[in-house]
Amino acid sequence: MIEFHLDTRSGVPTYLQLVQQVRQAVQLGLLAPGDQLPTVKEVVGRLAINPNTVLKAYRELDRAGLVEGRRGQGTFVLPAVPSLPPDDIQRLRDALRRWLAEARAAGLDEDGIAALVAEAARAGSSAEAA
Repeated sequence: MIEFHLDTRSGVPTYLQLVQQVRQAVQLGLLAPGDQLPTVKEVVGRLAINPNTVLKAYRELDRAGLVEGRRGQGTFVLPAVPSLPPDDIQRLRDALRRWLAEARAAGLDEDGIAALVAEAARAGSSAEAA
């Protein structure tokens, strides 16, 4: 089961942080079709947030076709998004860990690393669109 965490300094609304974490967990194969998300009550208890925030996130995921709510049973991941094979995920994770170690050795802190990744992602997106 997924363990949600919040970054209060990110500027990203709480419900969107929950949505992003579920999307990422599905894409990485950490959540599989049929897996149950934590109940609203469980999330509220762990994160001390408003239940409406969790409901909003779960509704957004439902509209996106990633999960479905089953009355009286909970919210479950749908078999909609194919995830990467575990070997590919591990290979990419290992490469990323090596890159992070190299970036830190070069003197980048967490903010510098995040800025570089964001810039590279933007540059990659615009290059793909061209």
